[in-house]
Amino acid sequence: MIQKPSLFSFSIDAVLLGRFVRVPIQKGNILDLCTGNGIVAILLTTRTKATIDALDIQPELVELANRNVLMNQKGNQVSILEGDLNDLPASVQQKKYDVVTCNPPYFEKGQALEKNLNPHFAIARHELHCTLEDVIRVCSEQVKYKGKVAIVHRPERMTDILLLMRKYQLEPKRMQLVYPKEGKSANMVLIEAIKGGKAGLETLSPLMVFDEDDQYTERFKEVYVRQ
Repeated sequence: MIQKPSLFSFSIDAVLLGRFVRVPIQKGNILDLCTGNGIVAILLTTRTKATIDALDIQPELVELANRNVLMNQKGNQVSILEGDLNDLPASVQQKKYDVVTCNPPYFEKGQALEKNLNPHFAIARHELHCTLEDVIRVCSEQVKYKGKVAIVHRPERMTDILLLMRKYQLEPKRMQLVYPKEGKSANMVLIEAIKGGKAGLETLSPLMVFDEDDQYTERFKEVYVRQ
């Protein structure tokens, strides 16, 4: 993956999202919102033959994502699109997807931006162009009935996420908390919902990233570094 220090680079959360969501193996359509440099879409190509549309609002990241798609020889499967989540390109609006994924901005617009924050980082981290409700509403609008929506976010927003999913007919079905290490509070949550699904949430066993020696745990390596 090509990354630039001046742009927002992917981290563990994006990789875990790409591993967590359940996808059709042979065919189908997938939409990845807030794709950044295309990491989630490219990871998904290792698990599915579905066609993938990946959208980001920042032209610099769209250019980088296109380069990554070409470098990984995924141009026949992944289409990178520039656009606003709240004003989707016509080619996206016309479709309904089997799966929609999103690694959205984590911090609410009202929260203070870090001093002198790079504008690319600000858009990626803060809800400047879309709110959490926008993300979940659009995911629901674009996914098929009985299709899946998966997002990664911060645990402190979990109540909002679950309530908004129910509001937009997305029934949370699988959830996993991710912890930096034993004894620390969770700093990520992965949630998968089904459009029009029945009630019933499966809480997966927690995932610890680091052990007591600050090395990746064996279980985390099985998820994160698998080929």
